[in-house]
Amino acid sequence: MTKIFIIAEAGVNHNGNLETAKKLTEKAAWAGADAVKFQTFKADNLVTKNAQKAEYQLETTEKKDSQYTMLEKLEIDYEAHKELITHCRKNNIIFLSSPFDLESIDLLFNLGMKIWKIPSGEITNLPYLKKIGGFKDKVILSTGMSNLGEIEAALDVLRKAGTSDITVLHCNTEYPTPLEDVNLKAMQTIKDAFKVKVGYSDHTRGIEVPIAAAAMGAEVIEKHFTLDKTMEGPDHRASLEPEELKEMVDSIRNIEKAMGNGIKKPSKSELKNKEIARKSIVAARDIKKGERFSEKNLAIKRPGCGISPMQWENVLGKIARRNYKKDEMIEL
Repeated sequence: MTKIFIIAEAGVNHNGNLETAKKLTEKAAWAGADAVKFQTFKADNLVTKNAQKAEYQLETTEKKDSQYTMLEKLEIDYEAHKELITHCRKNNIIFLSSPFDLESIDLLFNLGMKIWKIPSGEITNLPYLKKIGGFKDKVILSTGMSNLGEIEAALDVLRKAGTSDITVLHCNTEYPTPLEDVNLKAMQTIKDAFKVKVGYSDHTRGIEVPIAAAAMGAEVIEKHFTLDKTMEGPDHRASLEPEELKEMVDSIRNIEKAMGNGIKKPSKSELKNKEIARKSIVAARDIKKGERFSEKNLAIKRPGCGISPMQWENVLGKIARRNYKKDEMIEL
């Protein structure tokens, strides 16, 4: 089984503070994630001045702030990106960031990023998709709010631009996502429809759903995390705290071990229990030499080191070649 690539989504949970972003990097590495992911954007390029905030953003940020004002506070500049990349290297974790505009794509390309995580909101952005596809790097595509037709169109743009290594993440873009809206089986639908690698980007509370996604064959799992859920900001409430992130990563790694290779045969650990748990054909009472074996003088009991009960009908009617005490293993 391919190792699941786990992305700890720091997103904008640094609240625009570089030191907080570094702490998030350290916690993601400590939790055992493969990558920590941020978001790269310029508010000027991302939203109009009068764009409305999402319902969940209204609940978790300053009411007076527009979406533009909120995002402007969450930007991190080129130098901060460089420092974060260096900090990721020191902590032995992969740096990722989702760009939200063409200028941000250039910034990340110039910094040498080689895995492109496309957020759900950009799945219908043709110039954006075409630009990333042209790099011919690995792409991870989130599909929140989309249908199969939109996924197909995005894949077509990416592939025509030159990208072939694409993993598609099933996703629901509500923060937090109600469990009844997760629709985890759609991940398999995507895999069957497009013959692609699949994964899951999670916005539910807790860790059960990403663990289930791991068991269902996700090759990439992404989950938001924060230093503290009570911090002000759009995504903190739907995020895990570091201890929870570690529990999720550890659980997914355990699921990987448990998945195995699919070949049904006794494992090394259980072979020693085979004779103890299985049964053999034994004498139900004392049997004399020359007596015929029957249902009255035979029984089936543990251990399983004698004749298998699957041979029951072959043993019935045979003649005892020697005397047997009760519970002795029958021999033919």
